Amino acid sequence: MILTSSYAKKNKHSKTAAHKSYKGLVMAGYQGWHNTPTDGANRGWGHYLQKGVFGPGNLKIDIWPELSEYKIMYPTPFFHKDSTVAMLPSDHDYATTDLRFSWMKDYGVDGVLMQRFIGNTRLGDTRNHFNKVLADGLIAARKYGRAIAVMYDFSGMRDTVDIPVFIRDWKNLVDSMKITSGGNHQPYLYHNGKPLVVLWGVGFNDGRRYTTNTIARIVDFLQNDPDYGNCSVMLGVPTYWRQFGNDTEKNPALHELIKKVDIIHPWTVGRYINEKTFLKYNEIEKADIIWCKENKVDYAPTCFPGFSWHNLNLNTRFDQIKRDRGNFFWNQLSAAIKNGAQMIYVAMFDEVDEGTAIMKVSQDPPIGPSPFLVFEEGIPSDYYLYLTGYASRVLKGKISLPSFIPLPMSPLSAVKK
Repeated sequence: MILTSSYAKKNKHSKTAAHKSYKGLVMAGYQGWHNTPTDGANRGWGHYLQKGVFGPGNLKIDIWPELSEYKIMYPTPFFHKDSTVAMLPSDHDYATTDLRFSWMKDYGVDGVLMQRFIGNTRLGDTRNHFNKVLADGLIAARKYGRAIAVMYDFSGMRDTVDIPVFIRDWKNLVDSMKITSGGNHQPYLYHNGKPLVVLWGVGFNDGRRYTTNTIARIVDFLQNDPDYGNCSVMLGVPTYWRQFGNDTEKNPALHELIKKVDIIHPWTVGRYINEKTFLKYNEIEKADIIWCKENKVDYAPTCFPGFSWHNLNLNTRFDQIKRDRGNFFWNQLSAAIKNGAQMIYVAMFDEVDEGTAIMKVSQDPPIGPSPFLVFEEGIPSDYYLYLTGYASRVLKGKISLPSFIPLPMSPLSAVKK
């Protein structure tokens, strides 16, 4: 008892939060990595640009955002068919974050997991940018009553040499940004009574430079450090993690690590490409959920609306997974709920590079040599926000799961949360 009391006094997190559990929530991934040359971040056309000179035929994004509601926008070298200059927003502006979190509230998207790549946590302009995006997200999440948590992406991690980098960054977020100590009504997402930290990229067999043992050391820190630990942990794992399939390392230590954490979420983007191939994966998801229940681990399936990265990877053979008027996305959402999932992860809120964004998308993108995706005729720009919020209400038991895909509606004021 004395040990527990001492621990409680030392730990730096608030006792609880406004959002006490991931259960019942539909959360989306949030990148926040786009810049413009005059936004103050000193990152040029950060992540809009492929390399070289930004302009038609040379950029990363496949989706042009719908801009009618943005307060701050920047001119680009692109032009619309009426010869007007095409504009883009910057994630460095608070106004961008504020607008997107207001959409989350309007459509019933419960919140976001902020992507934080290990390589972006080192000193410099990139770190400063992502710190600002996260700080802005915390402000907007509190303002609009949305949940928010950090999702560390270990892509590019340098094995044990980056363990101190991770620990230093998490300590900085706790101490300087007060990310988990904003009081008992703070927007940071808790789960099982503790602040949730997501670690993505665990158990993949694609030649990463870190091991499952490295991640286990980070998990131990997050769970047991007397000052900065006492966190719940969610692991982002490969699609075929349970059966050690073709995207997963054949290492029993992976299952042992999974059994020690609170939640797992398999990464399934690109593993199925239409409703027919999803039916095969759906049987895997059912078995995954059974395994997790038996081992007392929560399960957050990944659902994504479609995929495209033509401009990001000009020479790729794998170009697009069509959205099929929302049917592809809704089949995943409804199946996850039927299968017994109690929480859902949507990839992604703002991922315009790989064409998975659920935020509002322009139906009038620039013309020229760079192709951009537009939704099918009759599908409004906010349809995927609507479907995400609809699934959230079903998951919470506020409405019944319909036997058909909810029809597109715009404006959607009648169905706002």
